[in-house]
Amino acid sequence: MHKSHSDHSALYRWLPFALFMAFIGLDEVLRFLGHKGWIHLSPRDLLYLYPVKAISVGLLLLYFRRRYEEIRPQDLAQVKNLVLSISVGVAVFLLWINMDWSFGTHGKPAGFDPTIMSDYLTRLILIISRVFGAAVIVPIMEELFWRSWLLRYIIDHDFSKIQIGTFTWSSFLISTILFGLEHNYIIAGIMAGVAYSLLLYRTKSLASCILSHAVTNFALAIYVLATSQWRFW
Repeated sequence: MHKSHSDHSALYRWLPFALFMAFIGLDEVLRFLGHKGWIHLSPRDLLYLYPVKAISVGLLLLYFRRRYEEIRPQDLAQVKNLVLSISVGVAVFLLWINMDWSFGTHGKPAGFDPTIMSDYLTRLILIISRVFGAAVIVPIMEELFWRSWLLRYIIDHDFSKIQIGTFTWSSFLISTILFGLEHNYIIAGIMAGVAYSLLLYRTKSLASCILSHAVTNFALAIYVLATSQWRFW
């Protein structure tokens, strides 16, 4: 049986996200095995997973890049879209760092602390990979999955028939809650999901959502590096 065009289109949008989550799962498994004493891995060893994850997902996005016709950089040439996207991104960042409530977390966030590395060059490489991954790879990967694919897939399994930014209550609520559950700080994640979805409905532009998400994550990266609040990473 041959896969339909819609099946392949979906694959291009969920596979990078699935690969990203697989690395997170691997990290959790390795931490569990290490805690049980079944393998010998230090916290330093686990930090090396992030550059591998960012590079792997980035290469996959690069390979599929011609399939993402819904990403229209020219949308950002509209000043109102540009200003709104940046403003939403900054607002989400400011809310995020004030919504680190313990009742909305998956346990205690382990965080990503590159300062445990004694070698300066290693620390620098890890920091650069983390900032690049958070501010470039993650926004593209997540917006393709959540706001391009899942939002439309909930409305119609043949999601490519649905225009970007089409609103229904079911797709909005389901995708927003699931987006929150993906993050350590669940309530903050839901808040961000609401903000990025509303931005999509307003602009009908996935590029605007990617930029907004990138602004949030870059601002958060600068905040983490300036304050050493590694739990946000």
